[in-house]
Amino acid sequence: MKSYQLNEPSLEQQAGEQFEHAANWLNQRLPRLLILVAGLIGVLWMSSGVYSVDPGDVGVVRTFGKETARTEPGLNYRFPWPFQQADVVSVEQIRRVEVGFRGAQRVPEEALMLTGDENIVEAQIVVQYRVADPSKYLFRLREPEVALLAATEVALRSTVGSMTIDQVMIEERSRVQDDARVFIQRLMDTYESGMVITEVKLQAADPPDAVRDAFHDVVRAREDKEKLINQAKGYQADILPKARGEAQKILREAEGYKEKRVLLAQGEASRFLSVLAEYEKSREVTRDRLHLETMEKILPDTDKVILDGDLGQRLLPLLPLSTAPLLPSALRPATEPVKGK
Repeated sequence: MKSYQLNEPSLEQQAGEQFEHAANWLNQRLPRLLILVAGLIGVLWMSSGVYSVDPGDVGVVRTFGKETARTEPGLNYRFPWPFQQADVVSVEQIRRVEVGFRGAQRVPEEALMLTGDENIVEAQIVVQYRVADPSKYLFRLREPEVALLAATEVALRSTVGSMTIDQVMIEERSRVQDDARVFIQRLMDTYESGMVITEVKLQAADPPDAVRDAFHDVVRAREDKEKLINQAKGYQADILPKARGEAQKILREAEGYKEKRVLLAQGEASRFLSVLAEYEKSREVTRDRLHLETMEKILPDTDKVILDGDLGQRLLPLLPLSTAPLLPSALRPATEPVKGK
């Protein structure tokens, strides 16, 4: 019986064939893979140029480091790095720097300064600002906030050094703020910082800790003095109008009384003249009429006892005629006024 032996390839031959097959496949598809990867990288690189600008912000585009455009709020595009770069700056945000303190922490080397009357005061101030010119803010100063901090300290020391300690602490705090704001703005304009100072607020202006209590006692005493002065002025403002009003009232009453008396006097004079005219016409009749009118006015207010002539001569010396109840009913005073002589 014949036997047949098959010639099977060895493992080394099989591996070589597979490697050769893979190499052929890779040689055929490698250019396409490289193109695909390069295209993907190019798309990602180009898409990195997309950026957004929020409302209230301004985008500043630089081409090889030089400013070439400004962009408005919304989606914008620039050529990717290293050709172009975009910086987004808020022109509406209110920013602040603090001099003399940071949060709750005091900074004595910034806060302690000399006043014009050679006293030491510890002043703390807050400066609020916004960016008005993004280009100057980005490119004129290396660190704008550091420059603003230094300018604020210079301005505050200059302002405080021109005043007394009482003016800084009590009397003219608002002037310290106003003068410091003008000084800071002038310095920042000189630096071309692109900043606009919106507000300067003096947070504290106190003497050093060693003498702070004594200074506060003096301040409280002055406040009490001002309070008493204001109370006195308030009382003055209340009482003077009342006194003036009362004086005007008295004057008006006096003028009214004057007018009344003048009118009465004029009326009496006119009446007397009219009576005199009638008297000149008929003296006897006028005299009798005046006499009767006078008696009519006087007699009703007096007690009267009318007696017959003979009876009156007998009783008059004896009876208390002024007391009517002692008289008999027939002899009591008449209640009716007697007319005529």
